[in-house]
This record gives sequence, structure tokens and C-alpha cells, in this order.
Amino acid sequence: MRWQGQRIGDLDESALPGLEDRRGVLRTVTTPEFAGMTFHEVLSRSALNKVPGASRMPFTWTINPYRGCSHACVYCFARGTHEYLDLDGGADFDSQIVVKVNVVEVLQKELRRGSWQHELVALGTNTDPYQRAEGRYRLMPGIIEALATSGTPMSLLTKGTLIRRDIPLLVKAARRVHVDIQMSIAMYDDDLQKAIEPGAPTTQARLDTVRALTDAGFRVTVFLMPILPHLTDSVDAINTALARIKEAGAFRVIYGALHLRPGVKPWFLQWLEAHRPDLLSSYRGLYPGMSAEAPKPYRQWLAKRVRPLIRMHALDGRDEEDSYLASARGMRASAVRTPVPTASAPAQPMLF
Repeated sequence: MRWQGQRIGDLDESALPGLEDRRGVLRTVTTPEFAGMTFHEVLSRSALNKVPGASRMPFTWTINPYRGCSHACVYCFARGTHEYLDLDGGADFDSQIVVKVNVVEVLQKELRRGSWQHELVALGTNTDPYQRAEGRYRLMPGIIEALATSGTPMSLLTKGTLIRRDIPLLVKAARRVHVDIQMSIAMYDDDLQKAIEPGAPTTQARLDTVRALTDAGFRVTVFLMPILPHLTDSVDAINTALARIKEAGAFRVIYGALHLRPGVKPWFLQWLEAHRPDLLSSYRGLYPGMSAEAPKPYRQWLAKRVRPLIRMHALDGRDEEDSYLASARGMRASAVRTPVPTASAPAQPMLF
């Protein structure tokens, strides 16, 4: 594969961000504790990845300590990124996990640069930082501590219940910087969840994690996405999901219809053919050719169905900023002008 058998002085400009420099030692690890999985340990040149200026994302910087994800969600939008490593977006994405073992040390160095503007850094935007591999490598505590110590606000999106391990550290970090936490919970039918997210924690385990984070003082946003046409878009399904989210203590829900990017679509349709062949023709009609988004009429129909239910359950976050975008912009602006408090005089927690 493209980054195997590294040679001194070998650079690959077409590789994924952070993997261009092949002078680092690559070690391939298998262990009975993670049956069927292979970890490819790499030395990364960079930790902070800049989001392209044309992106609609509400942040400028991301950190991805892992590539590939053992959650194995069939619909995961990041599957196509594995193809850059000469791996496929199906079984390889689920089992061949790239680990940037030096990411904490590289991040600390980057955050010390005089040019660093302490802008919001997002984690979990590509693959999950709290997937099972994190239990082995424990990269997140160092990342959280490095960001907080440097006065850099952070946003974490995860399906992983392993984040509960780091709650004390996140509470400590929130005394210094903004800490925004989102939990992704899309499926509320146990059989469907097991079939379409076979490596992810159960829905109830994630709801319990929302409760634990809420009890620790965080205002957790739940991502109710993707909503799957004909599978999870009924009034009963959405209402049940929102009731359980509310009971778990979340303060806001963000929803979205299924995206099927080119690197994801074949794997999702393959799953659909095996599990719900009756819906195959309908999905091909909704997502024809290279189309990634559900058609506008469907999205408008879904909005009219979901938004009133979100308001009914008081999960629109109206007591907070109007949107995640506004929240992130505010964090970027305040972070530049807010000094890092000393350990002897910590600021009050700013928990979202």
C-alpha cells in the first residue's frame, strides 16, 4: 500500500494530511484483544489540519488521530478517505486503522508557534476519536490537555462511550477554554442499530453517556443523523428518538438526512440489498448517479416533520446560541482575546 515500506527521505504529496512524510517508522500491530483488526502505527508530520476556505464547516482546524473506524457504520461519510491509502472503503475502513502515535507531541509543538491564533479545533469530524482503538492508544487525554493548556477551544463529536473515561479531564479543560460536546445517536431501533452500526456502542449506552456528560455540567448536543428514508423518518421513529434524547438530558438536537458520497454509496447499497432489498429501487431513485444529497423535496418534507417535534421536546437549544455555527464563530473570536488562566486562579467552566 502507498505508505508501507517507508524509505528515508520519501515524500508522498498525494497522501492524506499528516501522512505525506514517509520517513517515520511504520509498525503493523495485531492483537487478540482486537480480533480481526490491524493497527498501522505511523509518525505524522502534522496534527492540526486546516479546513479548506470554501468549506461550510463552522471551524477552521481539525485533529484526526485515527484513520478508519471500528464503529463500522455502513453510512459513514468518511469511508472514501481510506481509498487514498490504497485500501477500500468497506471492510478495510472498518478493520485497517491508521494510528498517528506521535500526534500529541506534534500537536504540542504546533500549538507553541507564535502564529497560532487559538482558533476552535474540532475532533470527530472525519473518524471517531473515541473508537475502540483509543482504549489501547490513549491519545485523547494528551490532545485535550494540550489544547486546554494552550488556551485553544475545542469541539468533540463522538459515538464512543469511552469519552466517559475523560470526563474529569474535560471538566478541568472547560475551566480554561470552551468545550463543546456532541454525541452522534441516529438509530433507536436496536435491531437496525446492530445491523447498520455493528461496531458502535448501543443506543442506550450512548444515551447513558449523554446523561453522564450532562451530570458533569456539559450541555450536550445530539446529532440525530443520518435520518434514513423509509427506515427512520416516520413520525413515531422521530418522536421516540427525541423523547429518549430529552430523557437523557441533552439540550439540543441537530438532524440531517442521509448523505451518500461516491466512496460510501456502493457499500451502503450493498448493505441495503442484503438487509432491505425492498428499498433498493427507492434509494436508487432518491440518490441517482453521483448524487450525494437526498433531493430537495424530501429534505423540505423532512424539515416540516422534524422541526415541530424538536420544538415540542424543547430540544432546539433556544436558550443558547442560535446554531452550532454561531457558537463556533463566537468561540473563535473570544479565544483570540482571552488569556489562558493560571492554575491558581482558574476561570469558571464554560460548558456547552
